[in-house]
Amino acid sequence: MSSSEENAREAADAPRFDPAEIRVLAVLAEKEALTPDAYPMSLNALTNGCNQLSSRDPVMTMTEDEVRAALQRLMERKFAAEVSQAGARVAKYEHRMRIKWALEQDKLAVLTILMLRGAQTAGEIRARSGRLHDFASVASVESALQFLADKYPPLVARLPRTPGTKEARYAALLSGEAVDEGAGETQDVRTAPARADRIAQLEAQVERLQAEVVELREQLHRFRQQFE
Repeated sequence: MSSSEENAREAADAPRFDPAEIRVLAVLAEKEALTPDAYPMSLNALTNGCNQLSSRDPVMTMTEDEVRAALQRLMERKFAAEVSQAGARVAKYEHRMRIKWALEQDKLAVLTILMLRGAQTAGEIRARSGRLHDFASVASVESALQFLADKYPPLVARLPRTPGTKEARYAALLSGEAVDEGAGETQDVRTAPARADRIAQLEAQVERLQAEVVELREQLHRFRQQFE
């Protein structure tokens, strides 16, 4: 088989998702780790997660109907599922990426962060991993990235290094093509690690507060249902 035929076959077999589907899948995977008590997720909580202002690039504004439609497409492809829970009055949803692609938590964490934030370096991924997975070193992130890149079809690609940058960036391939939207941005490599760590700490604090708000809303919703 020629290299062009191999590339064509790989492109045909590669998973393709639209931006709404990628966001829904990534939020389900993120909240599974961050707020396990509120997982699987209701449509309302999932919509709030998709529209979250922190830890998202790009920030999106999705309606419940758009999230529901994306869920339906994902369920048809077995990447998401509706879960029946005893006593639950609303439908709950979970992702199936771990099963579909045989991913351990470290690999799933890396993929999730790339899906939520776009192209990043291994160092940025480690700084932003938060409670998704505690990476011991940048090398452990690079090992997970290599695993994802070596899968067939590949889920992650290493991007060409742009002039003036010291570290390679990686992007998810779930939309069919790896795009580095920040390739034109310049950054001082001497201050980037410290700034990334500080930003990651602030984002982790925001995420914890947002998780508490989501849980309180869910509790209030369940309380109100008792009197309906």
